[in-house]
Amino acid sequence: MDPVDESAPLKIAVAYSPVAGQVELVNLSLAAGATVLQALRESGFLERYPAIDLATHKLGVWGQLREPQDVLRDGDRVEVYRPLKVDPKEARRLRYRSHRERQKKPS
Repeated sequence: MDPVDESAPLKIAVAYSPVAGQVELVNLSLAAGATVLQALRESGFLERYPAIDLATHKLGVWGQLREPQDVLRDGDRVEVYRPLKVDPKEARRLRYRSHRERQKKPS
């Protein structure tokens, strides 16, 4: 197994979905030791989407929640998660109720 070059730049992707069904992905090359927050800043998303508020938007790497100061590894994908508008359990209940009501209606 080859040793890892600690000085080699990291290839990082940053993903954000400003609205459902639309995903923006920015590929970056960052210095070793770069953090989640540095990748987010370098992506330009904070400037393009001023609605991103780190107090309400969660950050993650490959689907796992992370803190802004967490250090990245080569190949990581940083993700910005929008706050939920509806609790997932409540959304399932509403879909089920709607589906059940449609089935009761006579054709």
